Amino acid sequence: MPRHEIELNPVDFITIGTIGPKGQRTFHLQGGLDNQLVSLVIEKEQAWALSEAIREMLEDLDKRHPDPESPAEANLEGIDMDLREPIEPMFRVAEMGLGYDEDRNMVVLVAQEMRPRGEEVDPLEEEDPSVVRMWCSRHQMRLLSAQALEIVKSGRADPKQNGRLTYYWT
Repeated sequence: MPRHEIELNPVDFITIGTIGPKGQRTFHLQGGLDNQLVSLVIEKEQAWALSEAIREMLEDLDKRHPDPESPAEANLEGIDMDLREPIEPMFRVAEMGLGYDEDRNMVVLVAQEMRPRGEEVDPLEEEDPSVVRMWCSRHQMRLLSAQALEIVKSGRADPKQNGRLTYYWT
Protein backbone atom coordinates (compact mmCIF):
# COMPACT_ATOMS: atom_id res chain seq x y z
CA MET A 1 0.00 0.00 0.00
CA PRO A 2 1.34 3.49 -0.85
CA ARG A 3 2.70 5.63 1.96
CA HIS A 4 0.44 8.48 0.81
CA GLU A 5 -2.41 8.24 -1.66
CA ILE A 6 -4.05 11.58 -2.40
CA GLU A 7 -6.94 12.18 -4.74
CA LEU A 8 -7.91 15.73 -5.68
CA ASN A 9 -11.22 15.11 -7.40
CA PRO A 10 -11.69 17.54 -9.08
CA VAL A 11 -8.95 20.10 -8.57
CA ASP A 12 -9.76 23.77 -8.07
CA PHE A 13 -6.50 24.59 -9.84
CA ILE A 14 -3.45 22.88 -11.32
CA THR A 15 -0.21 24.49 -12.45
CA ILE A 16 3.50 24.14 -13.08
CA GLY A 17 5.96 26.74 -11.89
CA THR A 18 9.57 27.23 -10.88
CA ILE A 19 11.56 28.58 -7.98
CA GLY A 20 15.09 29.87 -8.38
CA PRO A 21 17.21 31.61 -11.03
CA LYS A 22 17.70 30.29 -14.57
CA GLY A 23 19.99 27.30 -14.59
CA GLN A 24 19.13 26.52 -10.98
CA ARG A 25 15.35 26.40 -11.17
CA THR A 26 13.33 23.78 -9.33
CA PHE A 27 10.17 22.79 -11.20
CA HIS A 28 6.97 22.16 -9.26
CA LEU A 29 3.68 20.56 -10.24
CA GLN A 30 0.99 21.86 -7.94
CA GLY A 31 -2.72 21.29 -7.53
CA GLY A 32 -5.31 22.18 -4.97
CA LEU A 33 -8.80 21.36 -3.81
CA ASP A 34 -10.47 23.47 -1.13
CA ASN A 35 -7.83 23.86 1.63
CA GLN A 36 -5.65 20.98 0.42
CA LEU A 37 -2.53 22.04 -1.49
CA VAL A 38 -0.25 19.43 -3.08
CA SER A 39 3.18 20.41 -4.42
CA LEU A 40 5.47 17.95 -6.18
CA VAL A 41 8.99 18.38 -7.56
CA ILE A 42 9.44 17.48 -11.23
CA GLU A 43 12.26 17.78 -13.75
CA LYS A 44 12.27 20.28 -16.60
CA GLU A 45 12.13 17.40 -19.08
CA GLN A 46 9.09 15.98 -17.27
CA ALA A 47 7.32 19.35 -17.58
CA TRP A 48 8.00 19.40 -21.32
CA ALA A 49 6.97 15.74 -21.79
CA LEU A 50 3.78 16.30 -19.79
CA SER A 51 2.90 19.31 -21.94
CA GLU A 52 3.32 17.26 -25.11
CA ALA A 53 1.41 14.25 -23.73
CA ILE A 54 -1.51 16.45 -22.68
CA ARG A 55 -1.60 18.17 -26.07
CA GLU A 56 -1.62 14.84 -27.93
CA MET A 57 -4.25 13.33 -25.63
CA LEU A 58 -6.58 16.31 -25.95
CA GLU A 59 -6.24 16.38 -29.74
CA ASP A 60 -7.29 12.73 -29.81
CA LEU A 61 -10.14 13.28 -27.34
CA ASP A 62 -11.42 16.29 -29.30
CA LYS A 63 -11.69 14.10 -32.42
CA ARG A 64 -13.36 11.16 -30.68
CA HIS A 65 -15.43 13.00 -28.03
CA PRO A 66 -15.95 16.69 -28.90
CA ASP A 67 -16.46 18.90 -25.85
CA PRO A 68 -18.38 22.10 -26.65
CA GLU A 69 -17.64 23.49 -23.16
CA SER A 70 -13.86 23.33 -23.57
CA PRO A 71 -12.15 25.90 -25.80
CA ALA A 72 -9.84 24.31 -28.40
CA GLU A 73 -7.03 26.75 -27.53
CA ALA A 74 -5.51 27.66 -24.18
CA ASN A 75 -5.22 31.35 -23.49
CA LEU A 76 -3.22 32.02 -20.32
CA GLU A 77 -3.91 35.76 -20.41
CA GLY A 78 -5.65 36.85 -17.22
CA ILE A 79 -5.47 33.39 -15.63
CA ASP A 80 -3.57 32.94 -12.37
CA MET A 81 -1.13 30.09 -13.05
CA ASP A 82 1.29 31.07 -10.26
CA LEU A 83 2.36 28.58 -7.62
CA ARG A 84 0.46 28.99 -4.35
CA GLU A 85 2.13 29.34 -0.96
CA PRO A 86 3.27 27.46 1.01
CA ILE A 87 5.32 25.45 -1.46
CA GLU A 88 6.21 22.34 0.53
CA PRO A 89 6.81 19.44 -1.88
CA MET A 90 5.48 16.05 -0.81
CA PHE A 91 7.94 14.19 -3.02
CA ARG A 92 9.95 14.15 -6.24
CA VAL A 93 8.02 12.59 -9.13
CA ALA A 94 9.40 9.48 -10.81
CA GLU A 95 6.56 8.78 -13.24
CA MET A 96 3.43 10.50 -14.47
CA GLY A 97 0.51 9.17 -16.43
CA LEU A 98 -2.70 10.49 -17.95
CA GLY A 99 -6.11 8.88 -18.07
CA TYR A 100 -9.60 9.82 -19.18
CA ASP A 101 -12.99 9.07 -17.64
CA GLU A 102 -15.46 9.25 -20.51
CA ASP A 103 -18.55 9.21 -18.27
CA ARG A 104 -17.39 12.26 -16.33
CA ASN A 105 -15.43 13.90 -19.18
CA MET A 106 -12.50 14.32 -16.80
CA VAL A 107 -8.76 13.82 -17.29
CA VAL A 108 -6.67 12.40 -14.46
CA LEU A 109 -2.99 13.12 -13.96
CA VAL A 110 -1.31 10.47 -11.84
CA ALA A 111 2.08 11.21 -10.27
CA GLN A 112 4.16 8.56 -8.50
CA GLU A 113 6.94 9.17 -6.01
CA MET A 114 10.58 8.58 -6.88
CA ARG A 115 12.16 6.08 -4.53
CA PRO A 116 15.84 6.23 -3.61
CA ARG A 117 18.00 3.64 -5.36
CA GLY A 118 20.54 1.42 -3.69
CA GLU A 119 19.02 1.46 -0.22
CA GLU A 120 18.77 -1.89 1.50
CA VAL A 121 15.14 -2.26 2.56
CA ASP A 122 13.45 -5.29 4.08
CA PRO A 123 10.88 -6.38 1.44
CA LEU A 124 8.35 -7.09 4.19
CA GLU A 125 8.62 -3.54 5.50
CA GLU A 126 8.86 -1.80 2.13
CA GLU A 127 5.95 0.45 1.26
CA ASP A 128 4.81 1.29 -2.25
CA PRO A 129 5.64 4.78 -3.52
CA SER A 130 3.23 7.61 -2.74
CA VAL A 131 0.70 8.48 -5.44
CA VAL A 132 -1.22 11.67 -6.22
CA ARG A 133 -4.19 11.77 -8.60
CA MET A 134 -5.39 15.14 -9.85
CA TRP A 135 -8.71 15.09 -11.72
CA CYS A 136 -9.13 18.00 -14.16
CA SER A 137 -11.38 19.34 -16.86
CA ARG A 138 -10.04 19.40 -20.41
CA HIS A 139 -9.79 23.18 -20.17
CA GLN A 140 -7.64 22.95 -17.03
CA MET A 141 -5.38 20.44 -18.79
CA ARG A 142 -5.03 22.72 -21.84
CA LEU A 143 -3.98 25.54 -19.55
CA LEU A 144 -1.53 23.25 -17.73
CA SER A 145 0.01 22.17 -21.04
CA ALA A 146 0.42 25.77 -22.21
CA GLN A 147 1.82 26.84 -18.82
CA ALA A 148 4.32 23.98 -18.74
CA LEU A 149 5.58 24.82 -22.23
CA GLU A 150 5.86 28.51 -21.37
CA ILE A 151 7.79 27.75 -18.16
CA VAL A 152 10.18 25.38 -19.95
CA LYS A 153 10.84 27.93 -22.71
CA SER A 154 11.48 30.72 -20.20
CA GLY A 155 14.73 29.10 -19.04
CA ARG A 156 17.99 28.82 -20.90
CA ALA A 157 17.78 29.59 -24.60
CA ASP A 158 19.52 26.33 -25.53
CA PRO A 159 18.35 23.25 -23.58
CA LYS A 160 21.58 21.47 -24.55
CA GLN A 161 23.30 23.72 -22.00
CA ASN A 162 21.66 21.63 -19.29
CA GLY A 163 24.38 19.02 -19.72
CA ARG A 164 22.06 16.06 -20.17
CA LEU A 165 18.97 15.02 -22.03
CA THR A 166 16.58 12.48 -20.55
CA TYR A 167 13.33 11.30 -22.06
CA TYR A 168 10.32 10.56 -19.87
CA TRP A 169 7.33 8.72 -21.21
CA THR A 170 3.92 9.40 -19.74
